[in-house]
Formats: sequence, structure tokens, C-alpha cells
Amino acid sequence: MALSTPLSTALGTGGLSSDSRSIDQLKSVANRDPKAAVKETAKQFEALFMQEVMKSMRQATMSSGMMENSATQMGGEMLDQQYASKMTGLPGGLSQAIERHLQRQLGVKDGELPSAKSATATQQIPQLATRNVQPHVQSFILKHDSAAKAAEASTGIPASFMIAQAAHESGWGKREIMNKDGTSSNNIFGIKAGANWTGKVAEVQTTEYVDGKAVKVTAKFRAYANHEEAFKDYAKLISGNDRYRDVVAKANTGSAEGFAKGLQKAGYATDPDYATKLARTINTTMRVQRAMA
Repeated sequence: MALSTPLSTALGTGGLSSDSRSIDQLKSVANRDPKAAVKETAKQFEALFMQEVMKSMRQATMSSGMMENSATQMGGEMLDQQYASKMTGLPGGLSQAIERHLQRQLGVKDGELPSAKSATATQQIPQLATRNVQPHVQSFILKHDSAAKAAEASTGIPASFMIAQAAHESGWGKREIMNKDGTSSNNIFGIKAGANWTGKVAEVQTTEYVDGKAVKVTAKFRAYANHEEAFKDYAKLISGNDRYRDVVAKANTGSAEGFAKGLQKAGYATDPDYATKLARTINTTMRVQRAMA
């Protein structure tokens, strides 16, 4: 990629706000043109902020309930993203203030960075992408990295996909299924205990969707000695059940959306918006992983 190519073009119109692969590209450009990388990083932070503003405005608007479903919700989110992109980078906007702050912080001036600071500064630029990520999110990803990679070796499903699914099911570890004695069942994938399950179980109240309506039911879930056992059992369930054959195939292509939709179609969860929510969590996980790399 030549330096004459606009950075926003090289990274794609979505940049950090919508494409986790941009982190790696930003690192590459930062090594050669730190000033341009700072400018683009500032624009991406402004885009993230504007997306949150648009989201808050949309949530504050009274819903009519007519013709509203997961598809219209996704369309609204995509429209918010486009509006945010159009409103980003305008003269006198937030990105210019962020850019000045980053330049002072990293020592970027009108020219190139001094050679002694170049390595340190270019390492800090991609790390900025994780500053708006809560610590428990990064901790969850790091904690389960080894177990997820072991499960990847036996299933072919990307470790990031499985970490994200565990994060979605457990609320990044904050909503784990508990045993009656108050200890964790370590079931971070929300796998139920069917008739063939001979291990320990945790019986709790959960939300299921019947005919599109959320209802509270009491269900039995598998219980494990630790999280590593949960990942192993998940890998065994997904790779050893014909019901999930297409899910594994789609995961092997690296498609987060295909994997998420495959799980929903196979009946892993009853939530009609499960695929949309899971795909979003996968993209978040991948973005944070790339920024921490």
C-alpha cells in the first residue's frame, strides 16, 4: 500500500468502527506514517462516538411496534453507521480535537516522529482501540484463550468464535449459571442437560422464546468442574452432532455471520435475534483480540 493512498481508503470506509481487520492495517500504516495514522484514529473514535449518539437517539424515540423485527433493527443500525460516517471528519468537529490530543500524547508534530519515539508511538496507536473496552471484556478473552484454542484444534471452529459465544451466553462471565449452593456451574455456553447427560446439573430459571414471545421456564443445565471442561464439552457437542454439521462448515470459512446464523438455524437457542447478537459479539471479540496482539 503506497503512502500516497488515502488512509481512509486503505482501511475501508468503515475503518475501526466496523471492521476489525482495520486494526492490523492501521498498525502497518502507523509504522510508516504515524501522523496519518493519528489522524485516521481520531476520525474513527469520532465515528464510534457518533454511532453511540445515533443509537441513543433511536432508543429514545417511541417505537410504534408496527413492522419491527430483527431485520428492521439491523437496518436501523446500518443506517446509524452510515449517518455517523457522513458526520465524521467535518471541519471543527470532534476528530480534530482528538487528533490534537493524540499528537501531544504521542509526540507527533508537523513532521515525522523522532526516530527514538517512533516504535513506542506506533505501538500505542492501535492500543487506543481497546481504551473504550471495559477491563472485564479483555480479561474474559485472555482467560479463555488457551481453552478456546484447544477446542479449535479439535473442531476447526475459530477460537475467537467460541470465546465470543461463551461471552454472549454468560454476559462476559458476569451471568454464569449458578448451582444451588451459589457456586458456578462453569457452563458458560448455556448447554442444557438432556436425557443422555449423566454428569452434574444446575437447575435454574431461564428465558425461552415460544412463538416469538419471551417466557420464563425452569430448565436443567450441564455443570462442569471448570471452564476448560465446558470448552471441551462444547467442542464435542458441536463436532459430534450431525445437527451442527453445517455450523462447523460455515465456521471453517471464517464467516462470523454464517456461523451465528447456522447455530440459530440448528436450534442452539430460541431467541429470534440470537444470530444478530452473537455475530456482533464475535466482531467485538475479534476487534479486541487484534488490538491486543
